[in-house]
Amino acid sequence: SNLAHSLIELKLWDECKSFLSGQVPAARRSLGSDHFLTITLNRRLATTLANAPGRTRDDLLEAETILLDVTKRRRRVLGRTHPRTRESEFALSQVQGMLQE
Repeated sequence: SNLAHSLIELKLWDECKSFLSGQVPAARRSLGSDHFLTITLNRRLATTLANAPGRTRDDLLEAETILLDVTKRRRRVLGRTHPRTRESEFALSQVQGMLQE
């Protein structure tokens, strides 16, 4: 998760997408879909898809799908008022706004 965060901060979108494409399924298999790390890795993948230059509408749709799942899981696991849940809701609204442009 820290490596993905660093890649995002450095705007190394392709590297981050490649890294997370392997890590997300591995985390899901070993930790489960509701584990904090799995949810965080998914959130970082959505960030990568939504912010990469040259993103396509399909990238935004995938980011939206991921964020819908992340937000649902964070509400259930962390609660509706948790800061990370709120952050996911905000990120989801941003991606949905991008899709309306």
